[in-house]
Amino acid sequence: MNIKIKQTLLRSQWLILLMVILLISAITAIINPRFLMVNNIMNIFEQIAVLGLVAAGASIIIISGNFDISVGAILGLTCCITAILINEGVNGIAASAAGILVSMLCTLLNGILAILFKAPSFIISLATTSVYTGAALFITKGVIRTVYGEFDFLSKTKVLSIIPLIFVISLIGYVIVHIILKYTQIGRRLFAIGCNEKSAFLAGIRVTGNKLIFFVLNGFFVGVAAVLLLSRVGSALPSSGAGMELQAMGAVVIGGVPISGGKGNIIGTFFGVLLMGLISNVLNILGVNPYLQEIASGAIIIIALGISALRVNLLNKN
Repeated sequence: MNIKIKQTLLRSQWLILLMVILLISAITAIINPRFLMVNNIMNIFEQIAVLGLVAAGASIIIISGNFDISVGAILGLTCCITAILINEGVNGIAASAAGILVSMLCTLLNGILAILFKAPSFIISLATTSVYTGAALFITKGVIRTVYGEFDFLSKTKVLSIIPLIFVISLIGYVIVHIILKYTQIGRRLFAIGCNEKSAFLAGIRVTGNKLIFFVLNGFFVGVAAVLLLSRVGSALPSSGAGMELQAMGAVVIGGVPISGGKGNIIGTFFGVLLMGLISNVLNILGVNPYLQEIASGAIIIIALGISALRVNLLNKN
């Protein structure tokens, strides 16, 4: 293999993911031609829209060298608050804005506590997960909150009469994160802090203030994801976002962002999310047992970690 091509593949994990996606798609299409139906492709896009936004926010946090595993609980809390406000007669846009604000405040609190107590954000968010889930249970009293027919504009609207609007919104989220990472001072500070926090501080970067910005940005994308989820499902429960945090982190890792932070790009995260959504769809089409699908999801993340570690070792050797 040409040395330049080899180095390009090693440095761009999204290219590897793209080839894997194309290979899986080709094999599945041969086995079951229904896979290539437009409705099925659009269904995949619709299914990954919510996870895509959560993963976009997770990319920012993980690149900065932090973790926030409370986003699933925040997603559920945001869905519940938005649904309650809509049921109380609040305009859908205003209710959505309020929900997104709550999400941003929750992630901001995670950041403040991590900095204040000088504790790993992983531990802090592990604790706040129970707080946010409990808050959602308290305000809903454990009862499902439905908004059927009152908040389905986002989920029912199709761009060009075919592409789900919620997927387009998710793509816009990726574009925003890409711009932040590649063309802004915040993005440069993000990578600097993720690479070496002490060096970033000595270089004159306000580490504390920037960390809080990273957490708030994460909360914004989680909040928007919650709004899309509520519109798509039409109901809210405290457990609405259960497990989403692990899927998002898995997609980010699959996309090539190292757990140690300081590296990565949003393009890899997009293809990581797409691969997870594709495999879920393929397993359904092929009629694979749902329990085995859970095993497959975990196996994908393990394999991705192995590929990521191998890629880093090869890059260091080169």
